Amino acid sequence: MSIALGGLGPAIAIGMGVRAAMEAIGRNPEAENAVRTTMIIGLGLAEAVAIYCFVVALIIAFV
Repeated sequence: MSIALGGLGPAIAIGMGVRAAMEAIGRNPEAENAVRTTMIIGLGLAEAVAIYCFVVALIIAFV
């Protein structure tokens, strides 16, 4: 339950982040490198929340 609820927020954030990045690249193709770099950093930070929830779920399961 912990990983299911904890993964929902990052999944939505990642989807919204990629959508916004694709729209930005579509509007301004010259800024593709800057948008891609910023998107990857932001997606990594959002994914970290899901990893923390996974660790908490493992701790709950084995302790």
